[in-house]
Amino acid sequence: MRMKKKKYLTERLEAVSEYLYTSVIEDRNFKTAIYDKDYIDFDSWFEKSQPLYLEVGCGKGKFACEFAASHPEINLIAVEREANVIVSACELAQKMGLKNVRFIKCTAEYLERHIQPESIEQIFLNFSCPFPKKKYACHRLTHHGFLEIYKRIMKPTAEIHQKTDNMKLFEFSIEEFSQNGFALKNVTLDLHNSKFEGNIMTEYEEKFVSQGLPIYRLEAYIK
Repeated sequence: MRMKKKKYLTERLEAVSEYLYTSVIEDRNFKTAIYDKDYIDFDSWFEKSQPLYLEVGCGKGKFACEFAASHPEINLIAVEREANVIVSACELAQKMGLKNVRFIKCTAEYLERHIQPESIEQIFLNFSCPFPKKKYACHRLTHHGFLEIYKRIMKPTAEIHQKTDNMKLFEFSIEEFSQNGFALKNVTLDLHNSKFEGNIMTEYEEKFVSQGLPIYRLEAYIK
């Protein structure tokens, strides 16, 4: 079901244009569209040239903005496909006066059209849609098709940090990482009862934790 357009969405997007890059792609076949590069000049978009991190599927931006506020030494790119959602993330960043977080409206399939190879130092996958039906497995953000995209934009020493409440997605992710050139570390089946420090909760995470559900987390890196 298509999300209903928010009232004054166009005006709200214009008001946060300094934070937002909207991907305009005529070729709807991402397998060929990515060859028509439209790299973003991050050095000019951010005030400082700093290590570049990426969050894929940022929702309303709670994690992205809190992470950026806690880590002024890092520039964070947060990606979200829905204009109705990303506008709230941009407005939050603007309200907080953040200079080290920016947003791209696009889907993960087009990341390497806008991000240069070997430029990302860390990727966050927070509570991605699990797409529970097997026939939709290719849409999961830890499917090997996406992992290959991440590999091309990640620096050799980069890591992927994943959090989810969905056990089956977590098991799927472990298998996909392990079979596609990644090693795992700091794997936990109950994040909030572990010794992990510095966790920043997303909107979904707060909801799931309040319901007593375990949060699964891992860190993956290229072997």
